[in-house]
Amino acid sequence: LTTLFVIIFSMLRVSRGGSSALNSLSLVVSARSSGTPAAYTAALTGASSSSLQGECAHANGCLCTSCCAGTGNPRRGISTAAAADVLSAPRRSRSRAVGHGHGLSCPCSQCAETNSRVSSKRGISSAADSGNRGVVFMAPGEVEVKPIDFPKLELDSMSSPVPSERQKRKCEHGVILKVTTTNICGSDQHMVRGRTSLTGGYMVLGHEITGEVIECGKDVEYIKEGDLCSVPFNIACGRCVMCKAGHTGVCLNVNPGRAGAAYGYVDMGGWVGGQSEYVMVPYADFNLLKFPDKDHALEKIKHLTLLSDIFPTGYHGAVSAGVGPGKIAYVAGAGPVGLACAASCQLLGAAVVIVGDMIPERLEQAKKFGCEVVDIKKGPVKDQIAEILGTPEVDCAIDCVGFEARGCGHNHGTEKPAQVLNDCMEITKAAGGIGIPGLYVTEDPGGVDDNARIGSLAMRLGLGWSKSQHFVTGQCPVMRYHRDLMNAILYDKIDIAGAVNATVISLEEAPAGYKDFDKGAAVKYVIDPHGTVKH
Repeated sequence: LTTLFVIIFSMLRVSRGGSSALNSLSLVVSARSSGTPAAYTAALTGASSSSLQGECAHANGCLCTSCCAGTGNPRRGISTAAAADVLSAPRRSRSRAVGHGHGLSCPCSQCAETNSRVSSKRGISSAADSGNRGVVFMAPGEVEVKPIDFPKLELDSMSSPVPSERQKRKCEHGVILKVTTTNICGSDQHMVRGRTSLTGGYMVLGHEITGEVIECGKDVEYIKEGDLCSVPFNIACGRCVMCKAGHTGVCLNVNPGRAGAAYGYVDMGGWVGGQSEYVMVPYADFNLLKFPDKDHALEKIKHLTLLSDIFPTGYHGAVSAGVGPGKIAYVAGAGPVGLACAASCQLLGAAVVIVGDMIPERLEQAKKFGCEVVDIKKGPVKDQIAEILGTPEVDCAIDCVGFEARGCGHNHGTEKPAQVLNDCMEITKAAGGIGIPGLYVTEDPGGVDDNARIGSLAMRLGLGWSKSQHFVTGQCPVMRYHRDLMNAILYDKIDIAGAVNATVISLEEAPAGYKDFDKGAAVKYVIDPHGTVKH
């Protein structure tokens, strides 16, 4: 294939310049056999090999920016020695130039930059030279932006300190993304606070990812290089019985330890997180949601970045609790998921949405888009709901807090893991629904007692049973909702970025963002690793 490429390229050059085909072909083949990239590139372009290391010789067939300016394709242009690197790279890496619209194997500076950031890194021996950085959990309360390996179309988590997530597999069904946006999530904070079994110095964080495809595996058919896509935080194979039934949050083939997997999360399969510059996404044809118009999507990116997790998760909590037109809903928690859930309740037609929290700034944020609020520091939730509605009960309740819940009133500073669950059973009407998108874990090293440390909580299940209430728990199956929610954003049916106060920061600012978020900031931090987002 290489020889054929050389012959065709040489003949094309000959037809334009009038040189002898035989001489040109001999020169190219000789240069190729020499194994010197500069000589090979010089033969293709008609320039001297020395010119590729410095100034352009502008010889016959030269592809530099200046020489191409008069050919009708000024975007092409060789970048000195970069062309030698591109043309000596593997064929797959050169084909990535198609994503720029310059054609196969174009050695222009723009294509060379992409190639050098992707394929030329495949043989690296040190993460420090990889051209990739990510947010790494180092110790409780501490994250750092560090050099990390450039992604490959494979997973190797055999060195994970968590035995249950160790696996090794090829991922030719996957793609590599240049990350456009990646968000800090409250679920990440559980790990950063030391409330999981994760040890420091290993895990690249981040499961809320949006990015541009820069490389496709050989088994990817429909997703193409250049596509801008949302990545569901659930990793799903699309082949198992759970995926075929739409339960993509509990895929059976992506995690050796249990059903379900996610990027950058402990005990979830060892998949590398996406709070980074580049990341690998497996099963791309099944998982990725391609935005129909890239330019329009970039204009809406602060909204669309929320499709990877918190918007579908909040919406799922509302739907599973039975929220619909005319319903009265209570949302426990005014963090980003809770605020996304409250906005989702409004989208679904709820008559009244009440949000409970203990942080004044977050309650003020909920008020900004029309929610009633409950301050749990002031006393029992049911009493404050009665003040708002004239009755202490609602139709539906959604727990967007999870296992780090606090008590109410004088106990608001004390951790009570089952507090929100018990509140929801108490305030929800008979036969009402309770959605539980808030995270509950099977291991909590920081649990308040031995039972809490194994996820055994003091729930009043008898109360819920006696009222014939129904409960829906677990990860949100993002793919069930993300396309419809994308359309709601693109057609201006919801201001989800405004509801959660989406705020863009750089990758370098991520550690400060984690600390600020942990203090209760009423902000959804959106990391922009490449400076792509217009502020």
